[in-house]
Amino acid sequence: MAAPVLQAQIDINAPVSRVWELISDLRNMPQWSPQCRAMKVLGTPRQGARTVNLNRRGMLFWPTTSRIIEFVPEKKLAFRVTENGTVWSYELEPTEAGTRVVETRHAENGVKAMSNLLIGSLMGGVPSFEQELVEGMNASLTRIKVAAER
Repeated sequence: MAAPVLQAQIDINAPVSRVWELISDLRNMPQWSPQCRAMKVLGTPRQGARTVNLNRRGMLFWPTTSRIIEFVPEKKLAFRVTENGTVWSYELEPTEAGTRVVETRHAENGVKAMSNLLIGSLMGGVPSFEQELVEGMNASLTRIKVAAER
């Protein structure tokens, strides 16, 4: 069973506007995420827009789609993955030194049964896959930090 919430955060020494610029350009997602290989927004990035994505784990590739459910400039970006029902979000908060970014994977209502079946049979089970997701979140946030602080 999926954990209701997975989360990571980082403090970045750059203004919120710079961090938002990087995060809200979803074409950058493959630069940040160890698992994402492509994220294409259909139309303009905004609430309601759809994306087509390609993910990779080792030799395994799989496509997903999502819908942006929150797009609040310089505050929050969230999208719901159609195939499993999870919501991924990035929340930005100004700090004295710059910006705090919190990345969250929400699965409070669980994930779709097919997703659990595939994770169990192809990805080593839910606990190890979720540990990998949190490690990926931390890697993503570190990469965003490096880019924003350049």
